Amino acid sequence: MIALLLRDLRLAFRAGGGFGLGLAFFLIVTTLVPFSVGPTAELLGSIAPGVLWLGALLACLLSLDRLLALDYEDGTLDLLLTAPLPLEAAVSVKALAHWLTTGLPLVLAAPLLGVLLNLPPSGYGWLVVSLALGTPALSVIGTFGAALTVGIKRGGLLLSLLVLPLYVPTLIFGAEAARRGAMGLDPSTPLVMLAGITLGTIALMPFASAAVLRMGLR
Repeated sequence: MIALLLRDLRLAFRAGGGFGLGLAFFLIVTTLVPFSVGPTAELLGSIAPGVLWLGALLACLLSLDRLLALDYEDGTLDLLLTAPLPLEAAVSVKALAHWLTTGLPLVLAAPLLGVLLNLPPSGYGWLVVSLALGTPALSVIGTFGAALTVGIKRGGLLLSLLVLPLYVPTLIFGAEAARRGAMGLDPSTPLVMLAGITLGTIALMPFASAAVLRMGLR
């Protein structure tokens, strides 16, 4: 499993796996928002949690079409089907690699980009906590979407259409937790819901992804 994780991390850095692309997109979104809504500090501060969460969600979406495509093209997925390592574990490792190269950098960069949107000081910690809880779910759900569309030429648009509706609950509770934290309110309820969604996806989605891959690669 460690060897597979290291291989996926190397691919993310060397073969266009999406490392850096998500951060660049996140920065672009954060920079363009003040131009579109105006430089009013109060307005930017009120919409900052939602904008940062939406930017993180879309940034995670950018690299999903290559998550399993490279393994499909070079035959690695066929080898994983016959390997002693359960396919569910292999899928989980790929989701972890995606989070380490996409989700984790977004979590670390979010406070810096929050300064550009005049995020209230009380919201920085809760923004990081909500992103740290929610972005793993985005990677696991995205891996399921990538498994559904593997082998389909130009399946990026289809992948987006399949995954975005599944991202909505995570977006709702993540943005709400960050918003409540920024306003000085208690964010525990949306954080608990967000943690439940993440734990549920981590527990169930690898089995669904593995089943889809087995059917698609027969």
